[in-house]
Amino acid sequence: MSTLKVANLRATPIDGYPTPTSDLQAATENILQTHWAQQVSANVDHVPTLHKSSHVQFLLRNLVQGFPARYTSQDASQPWLIFWTLQGFSILGVGLDGQTKKRTTDTLLAMQHPSGGFAGGPGQFPHLLPTYASVCALAIVGNEGWDRIDREGLYNFFMSLKQPDGSFLVSHHGEVDVRGIYCLLAVATMLDLLTPELLERTPEFIATCQTYEGGFCNASFPDWSLGGGNSKADYMLTDLRPPLGEAHGGYTFCATASWIFLQPYIQTCYADKPKPNINTPALLRWLTQMQGTEIELGGFKGRTNKLVDGCYSWWVGGCAVLVEGMLGFGEQDRTTVHEQSSGKSESDDVWDDVEDTLFNRLAAQEYVLYAGQHTAGGLVDKPPKPADAYHTLYCLSGLSAAQHHMLPSSERREELTGAWVKSEKTTDETSAALRKEAFVSSLSWVEEEGTSKYVGGEHNRLNATHPLSNLTVTHLEGIMAHFYGQHIPRRVFAAKNSK
Repeated sequence: MSTLKVANLRATPIDGYPTPTSDLQAATENILQTHWAQQVSANVDHVPTLHKSSHVQFLLRNLVQGFPARYTSQDASQPWLIFWTLQGFSILGVGLDGQTKKRTTDTLLAMQHPSGGFAGGPGQFPHLLPTYASVCALAIVGNEGWDRIDREGLYNFFMSLKQPDGSFLVSHHGEVDVRGIYCLLAVATMLDLLTPELLERTPEFIATCQTYEGGFCNASFPDWSLGGGNSKADYMLTDLRPPLGEAHGGYTFCATASWIFLQPYIQTCYADKPKPNINTPALLRWLTQMQGTEIELGGFKGRTNKLVDGCYSWWVGGCAVLVEGMLGFGEQDRTTVHEQSSGKSESDDVWDDVEDTLFNRLAAQEYVLYAGQHTAGGLVDKPPKPADAYHTLYCLSGLSAAQHHMLPSSERREELTGAWVKSEKTTDETSAALRKEAFVSSLSWVEEEGTSKYVGGEHNRLNATHPLSNLTVTHLEGIMAHFYGQHIPRRVFAAKNSK
């Protein structure tokens, strides 16, 4: 049964001064409330259902029949359309046949640029974002095309985009953007391409992108330096370099994930120099403020004073999962939290607030289930908008993140460390330590036993997706084991409250 109570839904206050923004907010709340009431009344059991078969059919139509004409504008995002579709299947628990895997592999490799990296389409120039989408899609379809990835060309492409301040252009003659940095770090981690040379000063740059709100923006001012020049000395006091823009859910996820990807480098290469830092409490505050109220059905918004949107179930809800990992949520005893909350009256709030996580997992699920599903299949931003491939994946990913509690496990880390086989190819001790730590830390995220929550029942269950890569753990383990030359020990659930 729904945990929302319609009598307690209160409109967002406007302080007696309506504006176009507040009018749009009120209209959205009315639409959501009406849509929710219709959904509940139409269901005899008042239990929300994830219409898996409809969503599979939506993805299958796009895959087999091709995308509708309105996707013409996505011509430079063809690897993304493939990834959104295939990862949607993965989260829904649908496997791929051999012909689909071969067609996908051939199509993606046709977009690999001769100078390294992947383009958004055949004959286009290479770009960091479709490179990530291509590698992730190849991870899903299996190892047939993995050895045809030009890793040397890819590394050279990455280095050609590197800037003196540690940032990266998204493409030659392109802009700097933390989304591109995330894509680069994710791919370099998966394909065993991380080096101290590649990552130099990147942590410092990421730290400069955090705004006063606590979230992250797309970049910091590129020409800002104390000395007015381009030497490394001019970038020493990065705390003074202002961010370029406002905090945003997508940028915040990418910057936070990048920060976690960079931890192996910081741990191995900053022994003799000050470590850069981000303001984690401010980040935590911003993330929790982005979850909507009851009348917004607990959905997430991407910016302050903006509307809720289903895709932020992943970009913001998924980012909260990353922060939980940074704070070591899975390694602490949370019995006291339950004890302190046990005296709370059930009528105090619309939702049960006894949570082990940084966001309301039940509310996040309800938004996707009640407001995120299109009647013809596929998922949406919010009603009455149409379904599309992008929102279908990220609504499903966000729903999965709210269902499964993924966290770094010390036990899993020990297992991976114990099974590690040293490579004779890496002779430099620093590079070898970076390589090992990147592998172990990325794959130490596991699902905590006994913490899954499925609004509507277990028939709504989705496969868990890795918080850093948005791939299933099986697919991430497969591609990383291949490129690192490692055998991965069998995975088990992490015991709750383990030390």
